[in-house]
Amino acid sequence: MHIEWSINALNDLENIRIYIASDSEYYATSFLEGAFNAVERLSDFPFSGRIVPEIADEFIREVIYGSYRIIYQVTDTKINIITVIHAMRDFKGL
Repeated sequence: MHIEWSINALNDLENIRIYIASDSEYYATSFLEGAFNAVERLSDFPFSGRIVPEIADEFIREVIYGSYRIIYQVTDTKINIITVIHAMRDFKGL
């Protein structure tokens, strides 16, 4: 199944990269690579992420990567990466 990153999710990743890069460019690059790798398995196993507890919709799921939640939606034809947020952030407020 095809994985599509939303503009919002890509902006989230860029903001996280900038934040991490203020301490280490190496770890910023490593974070991005790891985030993309964590999502790759979804093309073969789209329902392998857990259901987002705040939403309780079987088609809205998340992959946990480090301290971040990569939230995505499964459709008939693709996987839409919606957002990437820090695990401590209030999801309901978004």
